[in-house]
Amino acid sequence: MRVNQSRPQPMTFTLPTGTDAAAVRARVEMMERLLERSFTIPGTNYPVGLDALVGLVPVLGDIVTTAMGAYIVWEARNLGIPKWKLARMGANVLFDTAIGAIPLVGDAADFLFRSNSRNLKIIRKHLDKHHPQSRVIEA
Repeated sequence: MRVNQSRPQPMTFTLPTGTDAAAVRARVEMMERLLERSFTIPGTNYPVGLDALVGLVPVLGDIVTTAMGAYIVWEARNLGIPKWKLARMGANVLFDTAIGAIPLVGDAADFLFRSNSRNLKIIRKHLDKHHPQSRVIEA
């Protein structure tokens, strides 16, 4: 089959699959980046993600961002993270949701309180200790 080279090819994006620690780490890091650090606000050099933007939509935005944050906790559960750490991660998501539900104040809090980044930090510590082969050297 010939490929037409004159047309630009669409970008393909694949999530790592599997239940191994390295694949889970990659998925969680991608989700955190999407939710908390997708792009920067021009002129401020402050990273912002979908959590802050989608949270501007009343009710539906809070539901969507809570579900995406809960996905990170679910992935952590599949890694076998202790229940007390899962409870802490769930509390981070719950706090973010509760504050985000308050009009205006919640929208501002989404820029400051990054529950998904906090949860990623918990997962990274667990993986670095219990699954050192999944460690990624950052440049």
